[in-house]
Amino acid sequence: MAVYKIFPISDATIYSGYPAMNTGLDPLTEINSEYPLTLSPSPRVARTLIRFDQSEIEDVIDNKISGSNWSGSLKSSIAVAEGLTQTSKLYVFPISGSWNNGTGQYLDSPQTTNGVSWVFTNESGSLKWKVDDDRPFTTSSYTSGNSGGGTWLTGSNLSTIVSITGSQTFGIRSDKDLNIGVRDTLQLWYSSSKNLDPGNYLQFDNQGFLLKWDDALEFSPSQSIQPILKYYSVDTNTIYPPFLEFKWDDSSYSTTLNDIATTDLFVGLDQNPGIFYSESINRFRLNVRPEFPVRKFQTASLYTENFALPQQSYYAIKDLDTNEFVVDFDDNFTKISCDNNSNYFDVYMNGLEPERYYKILIKTTISGSTIIKDEDYYFKIVNG
Repeated sequence: MAVYKIFPISDATIYSGYPAMNTGLDPLTEINSEYPLTLSPSPRVARTLIRFDQSEIEDVIDNKISGSNWSGSLKSSIAVAEGLTQTSKLYVFPISGSWNNGTGQYLDSPQTTNGVSWVFTNESGSLKWKVDDDRPFTTSSYTSGNSGGGTWLTGSNLSTIVSITGSQTFGIRSDKDLNIGVRDTLQLWYSSSKNLDPGNYLQFDNQGFLLKWDDALEFSPSQSIQPILKYYSVDTNTIYPPFLEFKWDDSSYSTTLNDIATTDLFVGLDQNPGIFYSESINRFRLNVRPEFPVRKFQTASLYTENFALPQQSYYAIKDLDTNEFVVDFDDNFTKISCDNNSNYFDVYMNGLEPERYYKILIKTTISGSTIIKDEDYYFKIVNG
């Protein structure tokens, strides 16, 4: 199994209340719909734009996934959540049309206008977002009041693509971290870039994602409906930048080792030098044996025989300081492999924040009992 992460090359929030303001270097991005009577007599909306490098996406699909069954998700950590008084749906769409990141922050004084904003795709006074885009599967920007707000692709059944619209529903007590499947959009960009289908419906370049609330929530004049979500941006000084997460099953299980049959087992982690550069790929191996071996008449030590964990065994990775899973147990994508030497799994270190410590956990099921081994298997990522 493998998990691989890539980070954005640009992101920004566009605000209907500040039509020309750029926020390309702000540490937070925002998706909101509010009705601030003290500031304006009309509703205001904020949408987030985020873009990833196409060459990195293609490298993952071509050279790492290599035809395996895979998933792709857009993820981001919540910083502020307010006004979610009812179940609210957030959508993510592929952007139609290029845009420039800019160097502004929210409410700079004087206001920075050298990049994307509600009205403009680039600096103030340049090309505006199209409000009459008539291309197939393309939705025009908001046209009432302050025209603008981005242009994006919608629809489904784009040739072999199932759906390019992703969504996540938030409730009062639900997890507010962003986690939306975007595999079909990534496949759309890949197919277009590689010219795999010359049909008109697949010729859409990667211009990133646009995140917005459901149409029914945006520009609502109701004081009781004002959902606001703020996420850490790529310019955050925390360990929580947004990322694209690719997962695929590269596990292989073929071994002559005996299966471990007892729940009293020892699992040791081998091939762990303890320090890795961020571009490293490491294969961790597991030494598995019973905690209390059955007596045998033999000349070799009972503790030198290696056993195999059951095929349905998985690994996870936690940040040692925050105790948060950075790679959680996944029945489809964190399977542990096995050959004639031992169990093993590969970890791509690029998706882990450098200069931090992590630990590995192992989960398996034996005789109906689910066991999680947390034996303080530590390692550190350093800048290369």
